[in-house]
Amino acid sequence: MSATGLPQAIVDHQASGVLELRWPDGSASRLPHGLLRARCRCAGCQQRHRTEGGHPEVAPAIRLAAIQPISDQGLNLVFSDGHGRGIYPWAYLHELGHPAATTA
Repeated sequence: MSATGLPQAIVDHQASGVLELRWPDGSASRLPHGLLRARCRCAGCQQRHRTEGGHPEVAPAIRLAAIQPISDQGLNLVFSDGHGRGIYPWAYLHELGHPAATTA
C-alpha cells in the first residue's frame, strides 16, 4: 500500500468526465478523464511518450468505460477509446491530483 493509503471513496462523475478520490487525510483528487488517459504509464504509452515527446492530445469526449480495482495497489482504468492497459497506483493518482505537493 502507498504512503497515501487507500482512498476512502471513489466516485466517477461520468457527465463531467471527472474521477474523484477522497483520501484519508481529508483531501480530494478531482481527476479529469482526459488527464488520466494522457498520463497513462503503460508500456505502449510510455514508448510513444519517449518517441513523440510530451503527453498525447486526448479528445475532450474521452470517458472512463470501466474502473477495475487491482487489489490494494491501485486501479486499472479502461477508456472509451478502447485503451485499457493503464494501471494507476494509488500514489500516482494522489500525485496527479496534488501536483504542488510533489514539487515542494
